[in-house]
Amino acid sequence: MTPGGTKVRIVDDEPDLLSAQVQTLRLAGFEPEAFTSAQPALQGLSPDYPGVILTDVRMPGMDGLELQRRIQALDPELPVILLTGHGDVQMAVAALKAGAWDFLTKPAGADELAAALRRASQSRALVLENRLLREGFAAASGEDPFLWGNSPIATHLRQTIDRVAETGVNALIIGAVGSGKEAVARALHAKGNRRSRPFVHVICAALDASRFDAEFFGQAGLGNRAERIPGLLEKAQRGTLFFDAIDTLLPALQARLLSILGSTEFLPAGATSQRPLDVRMLASTSTDLPALASRGDFRSDLLYRLSGVSIHVPPLSARREDLQGIFRRLLIDISRRQGLPVPTVSAGVQARLDSHDWPGNLRELQQFAEAVAMGLDPVPLFRDESIDARASLAAQVAEYEAALIRSVLRQTGGSVVEALQLLKIPRKTLYDKMARHGIDPSVFR
Repeated sequence: MTPGGTKVRIVDDEPDLLSAQVQTLRLAGFEPEAFTSAQPALQGLSPDYPGVILTDVRMPGMDGLELQRRIQALDPELPVILLTGHGDVQMAVAALKAGAWDFLTKPAGADELAAALRRASQSRALVLENRLLREGFAAASGEDPFLWGNSPIATHLRQTIDRVAETGVNALIIGAVGSGKEAVARALHAKGNRRSRPFVHVICAALDASRFDAEFFGQAGLGNRAERIPGLLEKAQRGTLFFDAIDTLLPALQARLLSILGSTEFLPAGATSQRPLDVRMLASTSTDLPALASRGDFRSDLLYRLSGVSIHVPPLSARREDLQGIFRRLLIDISRRQGLPVPTVSAGVQARLDSHDWPGNLRELQQFAEAVAMGLDPVPLFRDESIDARASLAAQVAEYEAALIRSVLRQTGGSVVEALQLLKIPRKTLYDKMARHGIDPSVFR
């Protein structure tokens, strides 16, 4: 692998030396990013950063060793190379034991520096490639991004899916729009004993009364040479039939569907004899289906037939601790499929992740990740429609300001002193803004 295009964040408080290092690395084919202090170098770093870090050890404020510790906490596999004076070698050796990638003594020659960075960048590329392979394996195994997460809620949902998948019973999947109900249905199929058979997705809102029989039972061939068209029941035989948004099914079709579900046989169009009906039925809804049934807007007997077990899918607002990880994996997956480099997460994107309520749930988060992966400015694309147009600018500025302060405090571990250096505002101004937005810096320590 050649180093061309490999990013290197260089941190050194000596401007002349920093400038010389930047020029040296550009000539060697690297893509240097220069910083005169450690704290700004942390901004925008993420576990997806496609580069390495080169930092001086002795610097005012945060030194190179503390920077290395912060980076290791972010991603233990992100290489950090330390530049040390001769008197700091013992300290650098201790840093190696603590997880630093390598150290070089000043003044490091151009060839020595490039060789060390080349080795580190090759290691970093291998780490990221292996992560992508693991992500791809998870996706290929039926682990939908919507089901990722380490929160107790996400863990409980996956455990519920595993248990229900084993039983093979019919299930009703309940959750808000965009919360991942289809992902749950596909996981139930993939983890059950029908996994080798078809998963047939039926969009209930699109079913037409005049086409109902043709959709479910098929169409007989017209003429001697015409082929018959199999229906949904035949396609899903011994597999799974998923009724998406069952609450949108027309009342006239609810009785028709009930008659099918209550039978153990069916007669395909053009056939001369009944065939066994062996299909698992899954259905989803984003409404209170029992309440609809109690009002007479949905058949109670159809509800009971479908809901052998009910699975409740939580909204994203109930599992915010999963949000960062899901977004990162979505970003990696989308970038890989589009053949694009995985972008770093900017302060604006991070502010959106921290502050937005995500009423569209995981579907909205996926659309946001797609915009970020394609390099589009996500703010105009994902503006809150609920904000009054007369106050939209002020409201969005306040929302962004609060999210940015929280993001900086998270980076600094709740240190107001370091946050002041990053934000470049007076102490009183920062405290006033934190009070206005209800931000407590101790929460981030």
